[in-house]
Amino acid sequence: MDARKPPFLLEISDVTRRYTLPRESLFKPAGEVQALKGVSLNVTAGRSMGIVGESGSGKSTLARLAMALEPPSSGSIRFAGRDLDALSPGDLRAARRDFQMVFQDPYGSLDPRSPIWRTVAEPLAAIERAPRAQQRERAAATLESVGLGADALDKFPHEFSGGQRQRIAIARALITRPKLIVADEAVSALDVSVQAQVLNLMADLRDQHGVTFLFISHDLAVVSHLCADVAVMKGGLIVEQGPVRQVLREPQHEYTRTLLDSVPELVALPAA
Repeated sequence: MDARKPPFLLEISDVTRRYTLPRESLFKPAGEVQALKGVSLNVTAGRSMGIVGESGSGKSTLARLAMALEPPSSGSIRFAGRDLDALSPGDLRAARRDFQMVFQDPYGSLDPRSPIWRTVAEPLAAIERAPRAQQRERAAATLESVGLGADALDKFPHEFSGGQRQRIAIARALITRPKLIVADEAVSALDVSVQAQVLNLMADLRDQHGVTFLFISHDLAVVSHLCADVAVMKGGLIVEQGPVRQVLREPQHEYTRTLLDSVPELVALPAA
């Protein structure tokens, strides 16, 4: 192995994903839709990747496959060198310590009946089988790292604003100290001012704790805040990818230019 080659934390190689449609009648074969059509990309450890595209482009399907929530129809997804689809259920559960997910809806992703400490500690209970006292202690420390104090532990989701709930969701993803967080439209349900707060939090976590993000979004301006690299998806394909600065300043594909034209004023690009 070439020592100069950067370590790939996530390797997605020629991945397809097909779904069978409901049969229209007993006399017709079931139809099929292909959500991903041979997608390949590499995410380097410590170098966050943005996936952008319109609704239906396949980006959320790619996020679910990257999290091993469903298998690819063909191709492979390797995390830290291990083929996720080839792992046993026990090995996959243990591997999930290193990759977690933040969902789009901060209202729907938290159990309204559970106190916050139990929600945040859920991955510890499932993956590490940690004792209750340790779960609560780790939940308190993790909530503090996202700007929420110990007084949040025994409260319930309805007592928090949308931005605070997304911070709680991020704390839940952080509690196992993962190497990768997949964020699927994690700020799109928030007001613009709250979006900025959550993005700044993610950037701090990236810089201070070395968390790598795979950030799914329809918004190029949002991606430019957080990510060093970007891949543009359309119709289940990656039509363009590369460093954020290069792709956003000199887009090569017509679809990328269309996405850029839809952003009224692009924020300042990152130095990465």
